[in-house]
Amino acid sequence: MELDLAGMYRLAAEQGIDAETLDTALAEALRLAYLKTPHAAKHARVELDPRAGTFTVWAQDEIRQEPTEEDPHPAPVLGEEYDDTPRDFGRLAAATARQVISQLFRRAADEKVFGAFSGQKGKLITGVVQQDVKDPGNVYVAVGDVEAILPRREQVPGERYRHGERLRVYVVNVARGLKGPEIIVSRSHPELVRRLFEREVPELSSGAVSIMSIAREAGARTKIAVRANAQGVNPKGALIGPGGSRVRAVMENLGQEKIDIVDWSSDPAKFVAAALSPAHATEVQVVSEKNKTAIAFIHDDQLSLAIGKEGQNARLAAKLTGWKIGIESEEIRAKKAAEAAAKAKQEAESAASDADADADAAGAQEA
Repeated sequence: MELDLAGMYRLAAEQGIDAETLDTALAEALRLAYLKTPHAAKHARVELDPRAGTFTVWAQDEIRQEPTEEDPHPAPVLGEEYDDTPRDFGRLAAATARQVISQLFRRAADEKVFGAFSGQKGKLITGVVQQDVKDPGNVYVAVGDVEAILPRREQVPGERYRHGERLRVYVVNVARGLKGPEIIVSRSHPELVRRLFEREVPELSSGAVSIMSIAREAGARTKIAVRANAQGVNPKGALIGPGGSRVRAVMENLGQEKIDIVDWSSDPAKFVAAALSPAHATEVQVVSEKNKTAIAFIHDDQLSLAIGKEGQNARLAAKLTGWKIGIESEEIRAKKAAEAAAKAKQEAESAASDADADADAAGAQEA
């Protein structure tokens, strides 16, 4: 039966689909279509003739075998192949071919998209906000001809996404979904802040400065710990930039979110103290290195700064350092220390008085 195979090969080639892939998909689709026709043989294969532009359905019938004592239930044997191409198969074959071509084109397009974005995972991309009235929970971001999904869980609380607005997003994942490639992006991921700084700070790209950890509560506050990898480099100053230009450029992409930049240290006490900025810790005592617990002592007038609104500053400091941080008053500690010293002095004086009394009593007995 005739089929415009030459035209199909040309269309497939334009989409980067090789002839072998087309042959395999088309032959299998025609075979399945044949099996749905009345009186179709259970066993069949389709042979394509590209030169003639035709195809043939070769069928085989099952031949029952007589049971024997050795094999009471013999399996049937397949007979010789014969041409069983239905005469009225033309319209169905053409429709099947169109469907196969369409599926291959869609798959090829999906592969191109997946290939283009598979290397973008973990990177920063810019797109245009597209709203979908059928899916108000998610925001769609057009990146070229592709739409990435900004799910509700990856959105920043209180942030508004307006149709047509250009938006920088962080690519969380690229996967093959049921409806093609699925590109998930984020506005709330801590790594979004890292990528934004990498765009503004040459020292990060050169390796002179490293961002060691990030703690973020999207839309409210972010803490970043940095260190210098080269002598003479001020890591905090590199991220802040001349007149605060670099950190301002990042904050413009984050709305009202505040950013604290602190010095990283391999000394847990120093790192915890720095992480509690803008509060100043008079001392940090490491309670347990194994359990990563520490106590920071803060003057009373800075306790609210150390804890932050609804505990935010202390919470972010703990995330940044990976330590459980207790915050205590320096004044209360000093008072307790003074009381303990006074008590110890009193006990020492009492002990000395008792000793003198015992010595006097011993002298009187000897006399």
